[in-house]
Amino acid sequence: MSFKTTRNWLQQTIYKIIAPVVHGMIRIGITPNAITATGLVLNIIAACIFIDGGLHAQANDYSYVGWGGALILFAGLFDMMDGQVARIGNMKSTFGALFDSVLDRYSELFTFFGICSYLILHNYTFEAIVAFIALIGSLMVSYVRARAEGLNIECKVGLMQRPERVVLTSLGAVCCGVYAYFAEESPAFDPIWILTIPLLFVAIFSNITAFGRLRHCYRVMKAMENEK
Repeated sequence: MSFKTTRNWLQQTIYKIIAPVVHGMIRIGITPNAITATGLVLNIIAACIFIDGGLHAQANDYSYVGWGGALILFAGLFDMMDGQVARIGNMKSTFGALFDSVLDRYSELFTFFGICSYLILHNYTFEAIVAFIALIGSLMVSYVRARAEGLNIECKVGLMQRPERVVLTSLGAVCCGVYAYFAEESPAFDPIWILTIPLLFVAIFSNITAFGRLRHCYRVMKAMENEK
């Protein structure tokens, strides 16, 4: 089974699980934009948890990382539900699509700002650099697609799209907190690496995806020029 097939299967499975919640939201009149805004608020709260952990947590206390990651993962469900509510509830709009894209970028900025703050405040310099490079790649993946679509070029190719970035980042943080909790005073290694390794994947493959999309656009443009 290919990655794309697996990704689509997981996405459809999650859609089935959240379907009752989606239909319930539609029945009580919750709009897609309200769901999108809620997701942003949750990501801001997650960032605040990371920052608070950076300021007040002890050196061996990774509970803030775990709870911050759990909230990021929960906020990711809202990112899926807003699109489903828009489609199923026949509430799709051009502004709604723009609103969703803009708030998604804000959500990622706040998320990585919180993580970078935690890492810097606990003197994890290398790990903070990895997180910042992951942020750069994440933004560029979205920017290349937006710029391409502005030129009427469909650009959805690549591995590290937003769902993958959210899942890797959030699960890395959750597992970091869980491992540190059960390892207590004698972890076999620094638990922060459980967060850093997924962030390293995001940093590498998001930037590869951004350049892959740029190459895709170049090929499409060359083909268009040759047809003239």
